[in-house]
Amino acid sequence: MLQSTIEHIVTDPTLHAKWLNTLSYMENCGARMISKCEHPTRTNLMVLKHAAEEHRHAYYLKKMIDRVQEGACETYEVEELLAGHTSRHYLHRLDIFASKYLQEKLGLAGEELKYVAYLYVTYAIEVRADDLYPVYHEILKKHDSPVSVWNIIKEEEGHLEEMIGALEKFDPLWETHAKVILAYEEGVFQNWMGVVSDEVGISTAQLNYN
Repeated sequence: MLQSTIEHIVTDPTLHAKWLNTLSYMENCGARMISKCEHPTRTNLMVLKHAAEEHRHAYYLKKMIDRVQEGACETYEVEELLAGHTSRHYLHRLDIFASKYLQEKLGLAGEELKYVAYLYVTYAIEVRADDLYPVYHEILKKHDSPVSVWNIIKEEEGHLEEMIGALEKFDPLWETHAKVILAYEEGVFQNWMGVVSDEVGISTAQLNYN
């Protein structure tokens, strides 16, 4: 599904502009989520760095839109996104699930719950980015696109390593909880990709998920 859908999107400037805008929107949502989880006085360097880089990714992807369709997708309104309503709820659904799960399983609350949920949600998102962006990168190269996401790939890899390090410090058994959250994210992702594929006109018979 992923490869076939992105390949179809990249060959259509209007769809590609919306795809870039959607990725930008989701990166911006991630940055805003991090800011909401910051402790008023105990925010560390990792959190500040991560928020800054997610904002930069959102800006960079938004800027790339002009390379495929000048003047397109100036806002994050639903009509300028792919799978607009589903995209808007992606991160929120994951955050709500992770927060409820961690509250029930670990008895966390307040600022501690916010921070630990941030770690697990971000871990799940970085695992997804580690899958999605390299596929997109190869398709961009194949079609000699003026867009590049190579720098984003390298920074997301660094974020993933940071999240693993922070989770290992928090709980030696963190992977047990991460598997549950990853499984939920997989469902959210597959639903999102299904909506995107339907919207861009990819039939089930054409889908080829790698």
